[in-house]
Amino acid sequence: MPSDAAIRFVSVTPQHYPLLRRWLALPHWREWWDDPETEFGHIIDMVEGRDSSQPFIFCVDGEPMGYIQYWHIGPHQTEDWLHSHPWLAELPPETVGVDLSVGDACDLSKGFGSAALRAFVAKLRGEGHARIIIDPDPENARAVRAYQKAGFVPVPHLAGRSDGVLIMHHVSPAKDTFQ
Repeated sequence: MPSDAAIRFVSVTPQHYPLLRRWLALPHWREWWDDPETEFGHIIDMVEGRDSSQPFIFCVDGEPMGYIQYWHIGPHQTEDWLHSHPWLAELPPETVGVDLSVGDACDLSKGFGSAALRAFVAKLRGEGHARIIIDPDPENARAVRAYQKAGFVPVPHLAGRSDGVLIMHHVSPAKDTFQ
């Protein structure tokens, strides 16, 4: 398992597009992400500033190992989003959400995702973000375990309220809660 110190985050630029296209087409990504072209279009929107989400490649010992992004809850608390994601209304608008995937399947279940997530949470906290969530599909047991290892726990009052979504928040030393 990599140490958190061996992990760094590189903002996605157009030079990363071929790598991201390859990853998005892999079976372990396709299982949990939407259509690769649609997802790739969202990443381009982030890079070009049409979406406020921040995309990164996470690297371990200098090697690209996966993708991670954060997004702000507040701008998504609109009628359109709330219709399909009603749980968004239950969170403070200053909350940030995180999404991540390990690049290649051969690197799954080796601790890279948990380590990257711990390091990313530390980065976000250093930038002043107090409330951080992640929203895996509850059927994605590998992801749920990795997120728990990184310090995320289910938000109790949101448990079971949205099909296909387990809302988890990072428990900080300040004991932030969403209750």
